Amino acid sequence: KVVARPVSAMSSGAGSVFEVCAAAVLGGGGQSDPVDIVRCVSDALQRMQQQPAAASSSSPPPSAHAPGLDTFFLLYSSSLVFFMQAGFAMLCAGAVRLKNVRNAMLKNFLDACGAALGFYSVGYAFAYGATGAVGAPPGSSSEPTFVGSSNFFLRGVDDLSHWLFQFAFAATAATIVAGTLAERCQMASYLCYSVALTGFVYPVVARAVWSDRGFLSPLAAEPLWGSGVVDFAGSGVVHT
Repeated sequence: KVVARPVSAMSSGAGSVFEVCAAAVLGGGGQSDPVDIVRCVSDALQRMQQQPAAASSSSPPPSAHAPGLDTFFLLYSSSLVFFMQAGFAMLCAGAVRLKNVRNAMLKNFLDACGAALGFYSVGYAFAYGATGAVGAPPGSSSEPTFVGSSNFFLRGVDDLSHWLFQFAFAATAATIVAGTLAERCQMASYLCYSVALTGFVYPVVARAVWSDRGFLSPLAAEPLWGSGVVDFAGSGVVHT
């Protein structure tokens, strides 16, 4: 008996389903049960699905939220991948002598910094940059190429969340060997290694498999052997 009010209130733009249901349940006086609110929201949503015209006039279509949800998912996934840096830092700290723990921690920090510089400047352009003949507009060719030839320093890149997600993978690929170089490499050498790997070595492999212009990519116009290389969660690209 509480459902009729939320549906009519939503059709008139009085607020969200939860707000209207909470006001309807709590406005009745006495003790309120959260189950009643949940039941009210469920019933109201079911009735709104049966009345698409009324629902569409008071709320935006689901496709309007897709870009925001995509961006949120990429940011959240980027944070999970980037936290692998902390895991490798703990691994290195436990694998070296006590006097070198600070050195190992600083190397992991420089790893992320060097990866950011290398992937921001040229790495992302080599991996996902558009291609074309000399003098032709960027992206005018869809043929597989070894590296990209545009979007250096993120010029012309609108989707920065995609760059952040790919940077997290590039930094993870660079820090994999941090444990093998612990106590065996100077700071400057390790920083140069990080920049070189994320600026050229990793982007070449990432373009071949993940870019739609890679010769191994399943997204290419003519995938290799009809399917291309199907990578699972970066296992092949990152560890190659």
